[in-house]
Amino acid sequence: MEKEKKNEVTSESPAGMSRREFLGTVGAGAIGATMIGPATATAREDSSGELPLVSITVNGWVHRMRVEPRWTLLYVLRDQLGLTGTKPGCERGECGACTVLIDGEPRYSCLTLAVEADGRRVTTVEGLMDGEQLGPVQQAFVGEDGLQCGYCTSGQVVAAEGLLRRNPNPTMEEIRMGMSGNLCRCGAYDHIFKSVHRAAKLRK
Repeated sequence: MEKEKKNEVTSESPAGMSRREFLGTVGAGAIGATMIGPATATAREDSSGELPLVSITVNGWVHRMRVEPRWTLLYVLRDQLGLTGTKPGCERGECGACTVLIDGEPRYSCLTLAVEADGRRVTTVEGLMDGEQLGPVQQAFVGEDGLQCGYCTSGQVVAAEGLLRRNPNPTMEEIRMGMSGNLCRCGAYDHIFKSVHRAAKLRK
């Protein structure tokens, strides 16, 4: 369990977006809005016209900020909080490069609106480290060479962490099924599965 930290980061005036960023986030936001339905009610502007204020605990740190209803969690993590370990890939919920844990469960941050994470605990790949030391899953990926270009690796690591929290001792078939939501364009699946298997041993 992550240690609760008292630091509170407040952002009342979020930075502007480029046209390319706008097109990327508004598309994902529209998809997310059609999927979550009533959850978007919390994202409406208040009577003063201000943007909704959310409180998200990321890697144990509480961040209070105003967000636009269309902003994805992926955008907030990378562009507002500077946590660039979470990668944008397809931004359509297909590749898994943007996987984070929300209350311990793997989720695609490109399809999760920031307002959905209000009051939730988010863990990114940076949050799996112990200070400057790699966590067990990260160590296993290094030891088994579970990467090639490395772009999908952070999402693979977080997905593996979520899998091992649910099932600390998975079979190889359970690992294949559990990691099926994360794609590797280099095709390093054999090494990825071995990495997860080794991580299970290291976590013990």
